[in-house]
Amino acid sequence: MYLYNSATHKKEEFKTHTPGRVEMYTCGPTVYHFAHIGNLRSYIMEDVLEKYLRFAGYDVNRVMNITDVGHLSSDADTGEDKMLKGAKRENKTVMDIAKFYTDAFFDDCRKLNIKTPDVVQPATGCISEYIQIISKLVDTGYAYLAGGNVYFDSSKLERYYIFNDHDEDDLAVGVREGVEEDSNKRNKNDFVLWFTKSKFEDQALKWDSPWGVGYPGWHIECSGISMKYNGEYLDLHCGGVDNAFPHHTNEIAQSESYLGHPWCPHWFHVHHLNDPAGKMSKSKGEFLTVSLLEEKGYDPLAYRWFCLQSHYRKTLVFSWENLDNAAAAYTKLLNRIAALKPEGNVDQAVFGEYREKFLQQVGNDLNTSMAVTAVFDALKAKTNDATKLAVIGEFDRVLSMSLLEKAAALREKAAQAVQSGGGDYVITGEGDPEIDAKVLARYEAKKAKNFAEADRIRDELKAQGIEVTDVKGGAAWKRV
Repeated sequence: MYLYNSATHKKEEFKTHTPGRVEMYTCGPTVYHFAHIGNLRSYIMEDVLEKYLRFAGYDVNRVMNITDVGHLSSDADTGEDKMLKGAKRENKTVMDIAKFYTDAFFDDCRKLNIKTPDVVQPATGCISEYIQIISKLVDTGYAYLAGGNVYFDSSKLERYYIFNDHDEDDLAVGVREGVEEDSNKRNKNDFVLWFTKSKFEDQALKWDSPWGVGYPGWHIECSGISMKYNGEYLDLHCGGVDNAFPHHTNEIAQSESYLGHPWCPHWFHVHHLNDPAGKMSKSKGEFLTVSLLEEKGYDPLAYRWFCLQSHYRKTLVFSWENLDNAAAAYTKLLNRIAALKPEGNVDQAVFGEYREKFLQQVGNDLNTSMAVTAVFDALKAKTNDATKLAVIGEFDRVLSMSLLEKAAALREKAAQAVQSGGGDYVITGEGDPEIDAKVLARYEAKKAKNFAEADRIRDELKAQGIEVTDVKGGAAWKRV
């Protein structure tokens, strides 16, 4: 597999520390509010990546954190505590907020067919691991105490910026604009490892530490959780592109300073989902959630299909029209699969040929648009329906669009609709239950001698590009 590496800015052959084994870490949600569909784009693409790696034969250990403490609204060390903000908004405890929105997040993931990682660890469950890491960083001179807090000293590194090039003078206090200055910091890009004194007098969650009662900074949690469950050598770290700086940059700084060796060679970042006005954000007021899509009548998997049609390193623009197009394409695909007859034997040679082609195409930097094309190629293959269904089912191990399950449900629904027409009236077509239902309604109108209604339905179908032919014992239809 070849995968773009954000740390080197080029596509590289993906290799692991232990052959055949992938230690994978994905940054989880900060559970102070519902996830919006822009957040969920990253989790969809990370899910596809994990499933592709398993499909390709890797043993994958995927770890994800749940941020329930320490994440400030600036994504650095300034602004309001996001968890406290959520608790105040809803007049609940921080832990009540964390549980509610953690459950809501995984409910959204279930609706989007996103697999739960092998390990899911709330940040509050690894306090001792953070203290161990911070203690060594203090002892070895990579961290210092100031104003009651513990800071990482970014000036100790030969290279601080990993994902973007900056002038080293940016390390100096006061250079970076738009960020509130913390007078305790020696350098502007130093960051808090442990808070004991801050503007959050009413911080709800606090723990004893060698530096006083306090709580961890946001960045330390991912390093601590990953080292606990992935070990000292991480193969693949994933997240949204907005996490690259400062969050992932700081993870690398503290992890490699603690370990004394390179930590994670490969970084996978998913680009933004924008609305027409710009980047999606929870701060804009009402924001787009999976529940809102459902309220508007969309299958959440139509949104997954929308995401799969674009490359993960391209900014994707959301609009209702774009989602409508994706939903229509998904429905049409399901109808085409439903029209296949699950009979006969699978041609193993054809199956193997298409599987290998899929591996090569999608393995070129997780090219999901080619994966979508591969499904349509399978439908057009010169082979029997049983083989086509087997190939599509194999592809769906990675795509997770419930293609065979939903197609089977449509096939069953169409069969029931035909049976409800009475007797031996048989409808043949492309397996579209909506069209089948209209053809059946036309038959029932003719049987009731309501010829005006039968003609109206025929004209309506014709306007849709559907030609209906009456045959002995039923009707056949096709698109023209």
